[in-house]
Amino acid sequence: MNLDDLSRRMSGAVSALRSELAGLRTGRASANLLDPIQVSAYGGSMPINQLASISVPEPRMLSVQVWDRTTVAAVDRAIREANLGLNPIMEGQLLRIPIPELNAERRQELVKIAHKYAEQAKVAVRHVRRDGLDHVKKEEKDGGMGEDESVRLADQIQKLTDQTIGEIDQLLATKEAEITQV
Repeated sequence: MNLDDLSRRMSGAVSALRSELAGLRTGRASANLLDPIQVSAYGGSMPINQLASISVPEPRMLSVQVWDRTTVAAVDRAIREANLGLNPIMEGQLLRIPIPELNAERRQELVKIAHKYAEQAKVAVRHVRRDGLDHVKKEEKDGGMGEDESVRLADQIQKLTDQTIGEIDQLLATKEAEITQV
């Protein structure tokens, strides 16, 4: 039973949550805002940063320079359909995206989305915990370890899970405060 592997997998869920939360807009322009967007291009789904360069020319404006003229419409559509409340303005291969002020309703919507992301991360962590506990039970049943060792490992797995979920809750609280500050 390798606790480092379980810890690494739980950390992966936290990393995924960090990147998803970075994509939630807080009223300021950030190149990370577009990170979660997937664009249908070249017969598949690709991250937007593999099709264009994203920059922040002004505090309330994003600029997306699409490299291939044939994918401009797909990038525009993906940004509009990403449910981020953004409406790009097309200028050839350049998309200008003004970042509108957040109203109270949109802030609440973003908080709900952040909670959904956090819950998905917690579910992923619980799946890792279940895998670890199943492995411990199997080892004990097969005679690979004694009952005391099994209880000790199960306790360590639970502590690791509680610590990781606490980290997820902290990330969520920070992002929620960032979204709701006026």
